[in-house]
Amino acid sequence: MQVFGATTIMLRVYSAKLTVYRSPTVLENVYNRWFKVNVIHDVGASNVKVYIDGVQRYEGSGAGGNNHYFKFGVYAEDGASHRVESRWRQIRVLRKN
Repeated sequence: MQVFGATTIMLRVYSAKLTVYRSPTVLENVYNRWFKVNVIHDVGASNVKVYIDGVQRYEGSGAGGNNHYFKFGVYAEDGASHRVESRWRQIRVLRKN
């Protein structure tokens, strides 16, 4: 999953680990299970926080920009098999006014 404007954050899976880019690891053993991801992007404060199952696992700086959007899906990792999937449910985008 990514937040773009300038790329503010990218969560990726490598070798069963959920990482921010390639490091740090925010969750291990992610295959074949559900987990809840919350990302709070405070544009004004240029801050991003990642929560996994309600526990803050990452905090970092935003990358600036005025227009932001997110996307999620599957991108092949190094040495990926021919079958790669991710499943998402109950996606909500909340906006602070």
